Amino acid sequence: MRSLMARRGEEPTLEQDYAHCQAVQRAHGVSYYFATRFFPPETRRAVHALYGFVRYPDQWVDCPDAHSSPESIRTQLDAYERDLIRAVCGEPVSLPPLRAFADVVRRYHIPLRYPLEFLDAMRMDLTRTRYATFDELQTYTWGSASVVGVMMCYILGAVQPDALHYAATMGLAMQMTNFLRDVGEDWARGRVYLPQDELQRFGVSEAQIANGVVDDRWVALMRFQIDRCRALYAEAEQGIPLLPREAQYPVLLGGRLYARILNAIERNDYDVFRQRARTTHAEKLALAAATYYEWRYSITTNRSASRM
Repeated sequence: MRSLMARRGEEPTLEQDYAHCQAVQRAHGVSYYFATRFFPPETRRAVHALYGFVRYPDQWVDCPDAHSSPESIRTQLDAYERDLIRAVCGEPVSLPPLRAFADVVRRYHIPLRYPLEFLDAMRMDLTRTRYATFDELQTYTWGSASVVGVMMCYILGAVQPDALHYAATMGLAMQMTNFLRDVGEDWARGRVYLPQDELQRFGVSEAQIANGVVDDRWVALMRFQIDRCRALYAEAEQGIPLLPREAQYPVLLGGRLYARILNAIERNDYDVFRQRARTTHAEKLALAAATYYEWRYSITTNRSASRM
């Protein structure tokens, strides 16, 4: 009925805006969406809105249409930022994800600096294509991923400094996983997110990346990157007990689902140029069950210990 009313010229409702964000996440964020379903309903829809907010700029930057240029995309990002601020202030805007996300920002008191830092990182992609070191790369990943984890903490009501730190670390781990999975796609966009000094350390040239050569040097580099990602996931999991109980399992599962992409890279013999690393639905279900029982046992054990 609501969709029919909208087609007849009625103004879209906030519920429809949230539903739009849910559809965007379901279509594009498969692992995220799977884990998000385990949140309580109110939290779930806030996470949908957060995903919808970040998806649009990411799509503009990574998959521009034939008529786009860096200048036109920057103009688009600038307009998106202005509309975000207007929406947070209660003014009308046209994009559903901005209306839903602005409601989330107000409802959960998310500092505006965080979504603005995300948009700054998207602008960085328009001009910056190489990073000398891992520390330098984190000037990008902070805005592109870590602040998303921080904003999640505000939605979950866990804003103590330690919780924010571990959430930022989880965002970094997921972003680095994306980088490893998408080396070939990023090269086609003119970008190399693997630190330049690490490429040199393992003797991997950009020509090798361009030609998709998987040899001993590439395998050694990928093993090093995967080991670091897994260490980041392990560090981030230390923050799970800081979250409200109802949020712990879906956050833990979300991280573990994403970490399984690393397993898929290994299964593909580190060839990220010809095979996209994916996890199957059966793998997701098996991991969801195993993670749930591990989480419940850990919670029970911790409670018993606290009573002793």
